[in-house]
Amino acid sequence: MRACYKKHLVQYLEWSPGEHLGQPDHPGLPDPQTSLLSARQLTVQMMQNPQVLAALQERLDGLVGSPSGYMESLPKVVKRRVNALKNLQVKCAQIEAKFYEEVHELERKYAALYQPLFDKRSDIIKAAYEPTDEECEWKADEEEKLTVSKPEEMKEKAKVEEEKKDEEKEDPKGIPEFWLTVFKNVDLLSEMLQEHDEPILKHLQDIKVKFSDPGQPMSFTLEFYFEPNDFFANQVLTKTYKMRSEPDEADPFSFDGPEIMGCTGCQIDWTKGKNVTLKTIKKKQKHKGRGTVRTITKTVPNDSFFNFFSPPEVPENGELDEDSEAILAADFEIGHFLRERIIPRAVLYFTGEAIEDDDDDYDEEGEEADDEEGEEEADEENDPDYDPKASDLCQ
Repeated sequence: MRACYKKHLVQYLEWSPGEHLGQPDHPGLPDPQTSLLSARQLTVQMMQNPQVLAALQERLDGLVGSPSGYMESLPKVVKRRVNALKNLQVKCAQIEAKFYEEVHELERKYAALYQPLFDKRSDIIKAAYEPTDEECEWKADEEEKLTVSKPEEMKEKAKVEEEKKDEEKEDPKGIPEFWLTVFKNVDLLSEMLQEHDEPILKHLQDIKVKFSDPGQPMSFTLEFYFEPNDFFANQVLTKTYKMRSEPDEADPFSFDGPEIMGCTGCQIDWTKGKNVTLKTIKKKQKHKGRGTVRTITKTVPNDSFFNFFSPPEVPENGELDEDSEAILAADFEIGHFLRERIIPRAVLYFTGEAIEDDDDDYDEEGEEADDEEGEEEADEENDPDYDPKASDLCQ
C-alpha cells in the first residue's frame, strides 16, 4: 500500500499543469484544466482511502520527536553553535527555577498579611464576630443600579423587609452553610460532592493554606477546620502538596514552573457507622454442591468528597497505573484551584460573582476561536483556486 500511494503521489506531483499553460495543443499533453480537476479528484479519492490514511499516519508518527531535516542539513560548525545556544537555554531554565522559588517566598510573606483578614472572615462565618453597620455597608455596582427598574426595586425592598422579619424569627448565626455553598457553586468541586457528604460539609467553618517554612522544600498544606460534629473526631483535616521548582536534568527544556510531585492526606477518625467513604453491600452466594444460598455482607469503597484526604500513594519508582495517574492529576488540579482561587476569593464564589467572571473568560476565548474560524472560511472563499466541489468531496 505504501508503494501504491507513493506511485500515485509522484505521478500527481510530477505533472504540473502550470508548466504547460499556453500549450493546450501540445501533442501528448492533456488539457491543463482537465488535468487539474483530475488531480484534485485523485487526491480526494486517495484521502478517502483508509489504507492510504493509515500509511500516512504511520509516517507522521515516525516523525514525532525526530530532529528536523533542516537541523540535520546544517554544517557541523553551525550545529556546534546551536549546542552553545542550548546550554544557554539550560541556564535560563535554572534562573527561572530560582525566580519561582522567590515567588514562593513572596507568597509565604504575603500569606501572613492576608491571614488576619481571612481570620476575620472565618469569625463572621461562624458567628464569633458580628460586623458593625459600617463594615456591612456596600456600594452597589453602577451597572447593577442601572439594570434594576423602579418596580423591581420596590419588589426587592419588600423582599428584603420580609426576609428581615423572617430572620428576626429564625435568628440565624453567622453565614450558614457558607463553604458548602461555595463547593456547590463550583463545578470542579461540586462534581466531587455526594448527597451523603453535604450534612458533614455543613460543619466546615474554614479552609486555610499554609506554606512550608523558609529553607524547607517547597510545599503547601490545605487545612479544613470543622466544628464539633457527629461524623468524626478530627477538628482539622489536612492535605499537603509537595512541589519542585528545578529543571529535570534529563529534559531541562520541559521546565515550565513549579510542579506538584506528590501529596499526602490524613487519617479521619470516623464515628462508628458514619464513614461515608465506605459502604456495606449484601451478596447472595449459592453452594455448588448442596445448592443452599447464604447472604454475606461486604465493605467496599464509596464515592465521597472525603476520599480527597486519601490520595493514591506514589511509589518510589514514580510509576502509576492509568487510574491512579488520572486521580492524582485531578487531585493536583483541585488542590491548586483551592489554593489559588477558592481560599483568596471565597465570598465571590459564595455569591456567584467569581463564577460569572470565569464564564466570561471562557466566552471570550470561544468568541476568539469563532472569529478565527470565520477568517479561515473567508480566506478560502477569496482564494482564486478554491474549489467548493472539491471541499464538499473532502467532507
